[in-house]
Amino acid sequence: MQTLLVTGGAGFIGGNFVHSMLARNDVHIVNLDKLTYAGNPDTLAAFAGHPRYDFVQGDIGDSALLMKLLAQYPIDAVVNFAAESHVDRSIDGPADFIATNVVGTFKLLDCVRAWWSQQDTTRQARFRFLQVSTDEVYGSLGPVGRFTETTPYAPNSPYAASKAAADHLVRAWHHTYGLPVLTTNCSNNYGPYQFPEKLIPLMIAKALAGEGLPIYGDGGNVRDWLYVEDHCRAIALVLAAGRPGEVYNIGGDSERTNLQVVDTLCELLDAALPDSPHRPHARLKRFVTDRPGHDRRYAIDAGKLRRELDWMPQETFESGLARTLDWYLSHRDWTARVTDGSYRGQRLGLAAPVMETTQ
Repeated sequence: MQTLLVTGGAGFIGGNFVHSMLARNDVHIVNLDKLTYAGNPDTLAAFAGHPRYDFVQGDIGDSALLMKLLAQYPIDAVVNFAAESHVDRSIDGPADFIATNVVGTFKLLDCVRAWWSQQDTTRQARFRFLQVSTDEVYGSLGPVGRFTETTPYAPNSPYAASKAAADHLVRAWHHTYGLPVLTTNCSNNYGPYQFPEKLIPLMIAKALAGEGLPIYGDGGNVRDWLYVEDHCRAIALVLAAGRPGEVYNIGGDSERTNLQVVDTLCELLDAALPDSPHRPHARLKRFVTDRPGHDRRYAIDAGKLRRELDWMPQETFESGLARTLDWYLSHRDWTARVTDGSYRGQRLGLAAPVMETTQ
C-alpha cells in the first residue's frame, strides 16, 4: 500500500486526483487542505469514512502540523497541489499568493527535507516530492512554437511569478539537498469540480442564469486545454516512473482561443437545453476590458511525457467539454453551494493598485 500526502486535495485538480487514486486499491490518501474559498469538502463527500482516506484541515505553512503528519503516516510521496491559482485574484491581492505559493511551498519542502533526511536509505530512494505547476511560469508565446521543459521562465502575472518561485525552490531542494523531486507544468485544465471563477464553469453558470458572458479583450487569447482526468493520469505516471529532478510538461494538444471556447460551449448549451429561454446562448456574449498583462498565447509540447512515459490525452477538447457540461448540468447544487457569497461571478482583476502589507 502506497501512502500519499496530497496537499490541496479539496481543490479542483487535487480533488480529481484524489478521486482517481482512490479508484485504485493500492493507495492511501492523506489530504491536507486549508479549505479556502476554492477548497470544497463536497468534492470529496463520497469518501467520508473511507478506510484509505484521511482528511486533515490545515495549512502547508504550518510546520508543526506538517511534521506531525509526516511522523504519523508512512508517507511514500508528497503531491503538492496547494496553491492560490486564479490570475485575476492575484492582480487584486498578490499577498495571499506569495504566502501560500512561495512561503507555503518553502515550509512544506523544508519539513519534508528534515523528515526525509532521517529515513533509511531505502525509504529515501523510494520517496518522491511532486510539485504541480503551470505553463504560465513560461510567460507568453507568439503565434508559433510551444513551451518545452527547457523554455526559460518569464512569468507575467503575480500568480505566475509565485508559481515560478515555488518551482525554483523545488529545483534548489533537489540540487542542494538531494531531495528526490519531480515537477509538472500543465496547460489550462477543465472538467468537474472546478470553482466557477474560471472561464468554462463561469460561462456555464452565467449562461444558465441568462447573464452576459464576459470575454476579455477581443477573445483571441489562446490556451491549450487539458481535461482534468487526463492531467491526473499524467501526474500518476510521473509519480510512478518519472526521473527525480526532471520536469514534465502536460498538455492537451487542444489550442483554442477564448472566443472559440465560448462559442463551442454555447452550441453545446443550445443542444442540451432546447427549451432554454436564453437560446441561442451566443447572444449573451459580451466583450469586456481585457485583463492587465493578459498573456496572448500558451501552448505545451508534451513530447517528453509521451516518449518517456507513453502518455497521451484520452479526451479531445470537444469530448471533454461535452463531459464537463454534462457534469455541471447534473450538479447545479454543487455550484450553488460553492458560490456561497464569497464569489458571485463578479469581475475580478481590475482593482486599482493598493499598497499591501503583512502587518
